[in-house]
Amino acid sequence: MTENQKRKRSTSPDEVEGRPPKSRVIEAPRVSDVDPQRRVEREKALAARMAAIELDKLDKEKDGRKEPGFDAKAEFAKLTSTRSGGVYMPPARLRALQEAASKDKASPEYQRLSWDALRKSITGIVNRVNVQNIKMVVPELFSENLIRGRGLFSRSVMKAQSASLPFTPVFAGLVAIINTKLPQVGELVLTRLISQFRRAFKRNDKIICHSTTTFIAHLVNQQVAHELIALQILVLLLERPTDDSIEIAVGFMREVGAFLTENSPKANASVYERFRAVLNEGSISHRVQYMVEVLMQVRKDKYKDNPIIPEGLDLVEEDEQITHQIQLEEELQVQEGLNIFKFDPNYVENEERYKAIKVEILGEGSSDEESGSEESSEEDEDEEAVEEKEGIEDRTETNLVNLRRVIYLTIMNALNYEEAVHKLLKVQMKEGQEIELCNMIIECCSQERSYSTFYGLVGERFCKLNRVWNDCFEQAFVNYFTTIHRYETNRLRNISRFFGHLLATDSISWAVMECIKLTEDDTTSSSRIFIKIMLGEMQESMGLKTITERFKDDEVQRCCGGMFPMDNPKNTRFAINYLTSIGLGPVTEEMREHLKNAPKLIMEQRRAMLEAESSSDSDSDSSDSDSDSDSGSDSSSGSDSSEDSRPRRRRSPSPPQNRRKREDSKSPPPRARRPSPSPPRRRDDGRDGDRYRSRRDSPPRRRDRSADRNERDRSPPHSPPHKSRYDARRLPSRSPSPPPRRGENISGRNGRDVRDDYDRKRADDHRSKDKPRDGDKDRDRDDYRARRRSPSRERYNGRDSRR
Repeated sequence: MTENQKRKRSTSPDEVEGRPPKSRVIEAPRVSDVDPQRRVEREKALAARMAAIELDKLDKEKDGRKEPGFDAKAEFAKLTSTRSGGVYMPPARLRALQEAASKDKASPEYQRLSWDALRKSITGIVNRVNVQNIKMVVPELFSENLIRGRGLFSRSVMKAQSASLPFTPVFAGLVAIINTKLPQVGELVLTRLISQFRRAFKRNDKIICHSTTTFIAHLVNQQVAHELIALQILVLLLERPTDDSIEIAVGFMREVGAFLTENSPKANASVYERFRAVLNEGSISHRVQYMVEVLMQVRKDKYKDNPIIPEGLDLVEEDEQITHQIQLEEELQVQEGLNIFKFDPNYVENEERYKAIKVEILGEGSSDEESGSEESSEEDEDEEAVEEKEGIEDRTETNLVNLRRVIYLTIMNALNYEEAVHKLLKVQMKEGQEIELCNMIIECCSQERSYSTFYGLVGERFCKLNRVWNDCFEQAFVNYFTTIHRYETNRLRNISRFFGHLLATDSISWAVMECIKLTEDDTTSSSRIFIKIMLGEMQESMGLKTITERFKDDEVQRCCGGMFPMDNPKNTRFAINYLTSIGLGPVTEEMREHLKNAPKLIMEQRRAMLEAESSSDSDSDSSDSDSDSDSGSDSSSGSDSSEDSRPRRRRSPSPPQNRRKREDSKSPPPRARRPSPSPPRRRDDGRDGDRYRSRRDSPPRRRDRSADRNERDRSPPHSPPHKSRYDARRLPSRSPSPPPRRGENISGRNGRDVRDDYDRKRADDHRSKDKPRDGDKDRDRDDYRARRRSPSRERYNGRDSRR
């Protein structure tokens, strides 16, 4: 044996026969670790795990089994069985799992998927409900299976309400609507709320107690819960008063106090007596005492800031509501198991049953019904087309009479106004027949022995439902006001109170009163009674202060200008007296102020008119005077030249005066009195000048007509008739000094005689122009006055000539 030859291991019997070894040698893993003892332990554990894996492989090889494929249902069940929902899985893989699991609707996997979808849908709908969209949200909520998911709905509503307390009335309204169709849902919500309040009260959890009691209070207002539960909660809170319990009781009472005042006045009074006793005891802090005092003030104000049902949430009729009487101390069935998923073996049957319930609630028909309705509608259209082709026109108004009969019977058979409105809206009417419905409501109201608020509430609801009804009632107001004189007193009173209710509630616009003209000429006794009763109804409903403020509004005054006339003092005075007599005196303040200032305005207008007329008259008079002076100078020159050429002869005094008067009568009378121009002065001695100045400056004396009238009365009844003017002129004693000729030279005569004659003629001319002539009597009186004055002047003239 050489050195290069290696030493070999002797062969075993198995190797000689060619069989494999009985065991497989596994190399021990090596782990790097600082601590040698821990490194040895880790290596042993890793070796044991590797050995177990190898043994499994050997067992599978021996049995000849293969690894099974991917099981979708098992994988999905593994994901959903854990509380946290399993590990994260990509959406595509999760969608594939859901499709694979949803092939069988009766399988637990499909029911679990539908349960998750139901929970998400109910939670989303509850979270987005508010006053504006509650009517649209309710059908969506009924489309989900609320019988199966009533536990989910109760938990979602309670959670959303506790997170946002101001929206509690909205959630209570939602529960009230669902309670009318599915009472078990409303009962479950109320039961869980009472149970939650009891647990929170025992744990002294003030926040949960406050939110729960607020929700219960609004359910009591919506009549989902009986008022007995509210009184029991108040007794529990006030039995042993503490700061927290009194604070919760005050908040609860502010929400439910208006309802208890209306439905349980005695119990409400006892609750406030207990509040007053707690306040007098002084066992609570000053902050809570102040809260109780504020509650007392809220009660005095009749809960104006806390109404029973807020506006926009009165969606359930009182007769349709179902009230649950659950006691505070009784055993409650909370049914917590409804919050979690449970396999339903009759899942498909229950779903079909709820679909039938949904169709009954929402009024949705099946496809067969829809197809049948389409066929019937097509048939109706064909019939209408045939009728139109034939050209048949019904002038007997049979359809209109039938419509009025249906409306009348519907109104008379209704128990309350809400039912009447609900049924009237279902009456089939053609376009343009809405006014017939309004007229029938008013006629039914007028036929009653006394006015009933039922009709006012019906009209108010119609006006607030749609603008079409609002316009129809406004048109009816104008029609009935113009024809109100046709109705007897009782019907007139009912109609006026009906329209007063609509105006007080702002159901129709106040612009309809534009047709009212409150004057003595434009109103009748019937219309005045109508206005009086209508305004009285409005004042009773709104209050005198409110109606006065509304009438002072600019827009209302613009529309109701006929009720407050200011164009004529007579109309203004009539409107003031009328409105004051019916108790609306404060409304007339503006008209009284206008009537007080009216004389000043009239005087200013008259003064302005007179100034305008005087300015125009002065302009015209100045032009007339210029033309008269020119014509006078021409005529005088012409007459002088003619008389110089003729031989002189003595004339009687009457013809020149008569001619002068005829010329004056032909000339048009002047528009205004103007002082006559004085003749040119001649210088004379001082005494004569003073005498002339005094006579010239003083105005001519007028004879007192009253004295003449008295003298005529004292004269004998058979007095001789007056002589004519020409007869008087023939007497020589009556005319001692004849007037000079017009063409005669006046240089030889005394200048004063000429001036006196001139003044006398001017005065007579002015007197004749200012006073109207009444025949020969007035002319004889003027001539007689002139003759009486002439001898004295001649005497003075003679004295001056002797000087």
